[in-house]
Amino acid sequence: MTETTVNKNETCILVGLVTQYQTTTQLDEYLDELEFLAGTAGAVTIGRFYQKLTTPDKRTYVGKGKLEEIRLFAEKHEADMLIFDDEISPAQLRNIEEVLKMKILDRSMLILDIFASRAQTLQAKTQVELAQTQYLLPRLRGMWTHLDRIKGGIGMRGTGEKEIETDRRVAQQRISILKQKLRDIDVQSQTQRKNRGEFIRVALVGYTNVGKSTLMNTLSKSEVFAENKLFATLDTTVRKVVFDRTPFLLSDTVGFIRKLPHHLVESFKSTLDEVREADVLLHVVDIAHPAFEDHIATVNATLEDIGARDKPVIMVFNKMDLYEQRMFDPYLKEEVKKDILNELQQTWMQRSNENAVFISVTQRTNLEELRDRILLMVVEAYKVRYPYKTDFY
Repeated sequence: MTETTVNKNETCILVGLVTQYQTTTQLDEYLDELEFLAGTAGAVTIGRFYQKLTTPDKRTYVGKGKLEEIRLFAEKHEADMLIFDDEISPAQLRNIEEVLKMKILDRSMLILDIFASRAQTLQAKTQVELAQTQYLLPRLRGMWTHLDRIKGGIGMRGTGEKEIETDRRVAQQRISILKQKLRDIDVQSQTQRKNRGEFIRVALVGYTNVGKSTLMNTLSKSEVFAENKLFATLDTTVRKVVFDRTPFLLSDTVGFIRKLPHHLVESFKSTLDEVREADVLLHVVDIAHPAFEDHIATVNATLEDIGARDKPVIMVFNKMDLYEQRMFDPYLKEEVKKDILNELQQTWMQRSNENAVFISVTQRTNLEELRDRILLMVVEAYKVRYPYKTDFY
């Protein structure tokens, strides 16, 4: 358990488990990400706890002794909330709250909270409210006292406050209304997509915070909101781009993440239609991140889940400048650096069927090669769709 002392915003304690399926090293990575999520929501992490268990305790996730240790630490440091790295059941939520008498969140609720704060359009707000309501439905029992002591804050945005004085029947009715509203919005979105139907579509996909929006701005010469926080982009943004007189549509989509709440994936499937209906995918990867291979696997699994795994893909390994800073000693010989970089590139070129580009968007490194690869795939897609029409290429 590590500890820091910061006196601003809401404070939180993170809790995770080392299990037969999750090593200490993996848990450290997950808790680092959970801390980043908490920071994105506005909380300051003041402590971390973990326990080695074969499976989570059915009653309290961690054992009684560990829970008491957490309680003492929370009281001493006046922590505002406890955040679990895994989804906790309604029964676990009630049992933990009984002991700790403080706000209890899990990774799913935290992600939903961030989405609630980031949603701008009617579609995104409706999708988030639906996911929150579906998540809270089995947890309504016992939430009266649990939420009575909590005055807003992280985990209570959006539906969190609205559903305090409701019951299952009202919540189920609300779910039906929200689903119908999403269907109506989706019909409008489909009409808009049909109106853009003649153009080849290229969609940016990737783990959250890998630089998709920054790349979107660079390729389309537009201003799409981008910052160093998780889920900076929720709503799909589409721009018309022209390379060498060849036009196509470029879209930026919500970033993926490990352990993404199932309800959220379901609710955002209409937004992800932009990915499903794309002709080419740009899979952007933060190669400087120690767990970038896990990130690739997470994105591929999500693409599989939404039926977009078989599309032509260009692997875009971003942040090569940060990768070199992290991997290379300042005194390392240039020949050795080149050998390491060549080996890295050859490995991923082989894994991606020669469709990989290594860039740094912020340093504008190798962007011409990326443009050339995109143009080549877009032209090929036009030739397949319009074999007798050469207006687009």
